[in-house]
Amino acid sequence: MTNELEWKWERLRQAMADMRADGCLVASNRNLYWLTGRVVGGYFYLSLCGEPHVFLKRPAALDRIACTAIRKPEQLPEALAQAGLPMPRRLLLEDEALSYADCVRLQRVFATAETVGGSQALRRLRMIKTPWEIDQMRQSARRQVEVYRLIPSCYRAGMTDLELQIEIERLMRLHGSFGTFHADGANMEIFMGSVLAGPNAEVPSPFDFALGGAGMHACSPLGANGTRLTSGMAVMVDMSGNYTAYQSDMTRVFAVGRLPEEALRAHRVSCDMAAQMERTARPGVSCAQLYRDALERAGREGLGGCFMGTRLQARFVGHGIGLDVNELPVLTPRSQDVLQEGMTFAFEPKFVIPQVGAVGIENTYLVTGSGVEKLTLLDEAIVPLE
Repeated sequence: MTNELEWKWERLRQAMADMRADGCLVASNRNLYWLTGRVVGGYFYLSLCGEPHVFLKRPAALDRIACTAIRKPEQLPEALAQAGLPMPRRLLLEDEALSYADCVRLQRVFATAETVGGSQALRRLRMIKTPWEIDQMRQSARRQVEVYRLIPSCYRAGMTDLELQIEIERLMRLHGSFGTFHADGANMEIFMGSVLAGPNAEVPSPFDFALGGAGMHACSPLGANGTRLTSGMAVMVDMSGNYTAYQSDMTRVFAVGRLPEEALRAHRVSCDMAAQMERTARPGVSCAQLYRDALERAGREGLGGCFMGTRLQARFVGHGIGLDVNELPVLTPRSQDVLQEGMTFAFEPKFVIPQVGAVGIENTYLVTGSGVEKLTLLDEAIVPLE
């Protein structure tokens, strides 16, 4: 782990130098974990030339990084001096991860420094995974596959989508799921994942996920809504693979009875889209091109009107994944990113068939030197529940 952290610190220093910053202060949970190996109550500070230091407001043991106890951020200048670290002249702050009040407070603490936004720089650094991070994602993917294989055993005739999801969640926890679902952004609230059945898959949500669902209450309008599972209904399961700090993402479809041919055909098209992406994707390929390829295929198949939704269609077909389920890069038509070795992303071409439900697949991929490697290794055919 020591070499892992040192590699990340060095990459952060390079980003700081590119932005002409001589200090970086981090306080958000995911970035704290990325830079220290655990979540702490306090701040991680990295100077361009000095050693990293953690200023703790709450007790925590950090073996590999020097620590100083503080009670409030106003003590940071004095604590920096005691640690032998100079006050920064240009400081990176997590402008998008911290509240406005916290940013203003820290700007006052570092009044002699110019403060600039560092959230995007940190996102882009986390986009490329280390071998250890990739191994963590492989572990999550393997356990996620184990749970998905058991989903048919959860089904009972006459149950609702919510009852099915509760049984799946129980299996997930028994197999080591953390439960907490990490997503970046204020408008990304979800609990362990989503189960969409029948007409509920058509209901748009204000949350920025691929598909919506009404949810159980107006305060959380997403996912299962108590739909009774009946014959001819598709059930899409998109639960988080959060079995380590690094998530995998996978969607599979289950069927109550026989689905109509339109749904079966759309599912086959989704599988073909994923196969085409696997043949196309490699370092240097545009993320926007992968989206356009999927959109064009949906149009040729006469499925453009139900691709990634019906009433509200998502304008992406994939997203980066790691500590958060929605990291960079994002496979959108306007993305400026190209695939790079070490990226991990989920690819999720989905269709919503009115009155039937959602069909399609999602898998997690690693970008290698010559192409992509699928991490979520599970049969992609629709699985009967009866």
